[in-house]
Amino acid sequence: MQKITTFLWFDDQAEEAAGFYTSLFKDSRVLEVTPGPTGAAMVVTFELAGQRFIALNGGPEFKFTEAISLYVDCDSQEEVDELWAKLTEGGEESQCGWLKDRYGLSWQIIPRRLQELIGDPDPERAQRAVKAMLGMGKIDIQGLEDAADG
Repeated sequence: MQKITTFLWFDDQAEEAAGFYTSLFKDSRVLEVTPGPTGAAMVVTFELAGQRFIALNGGPEFKFTEAISLYVDCDSQEEVDELWAKLTEGGEESQCGWLKDRYGLSWQIIPRRLQELIGDPDPERAQRAVKAMLGMGKIDIQGLEDAADG
């Protein structure tokens, strides 16, 4: 078992959210559903791409904010596009690769190429990539490349 596990507080959608999230990533699964006093799911333990999470149906007292987000390192534009479409369905788009899903949880859907471009040894090239990123909702790799190239 991993030493530190992200714990997510939901109103009453923990099991639904865990099922949705595990459907999006390879090597993902719901591990355990612990019922509460009413018999409904209270705690759901699940893995996303091998990373363990715990979700609690804790009631409406606390809501997610952008102060916590799940960062997804994407290999390709296709992966960005697919995750963006699925996670924004019923949620909302933001900027610079950020979004909120239908449960209010924030995600960063970031292609690896973005990190390479903003870390370019040529500071002008890197700055052009950053400026392009700041104008994007969903990150567009070709748009970043074009901007970086001037």
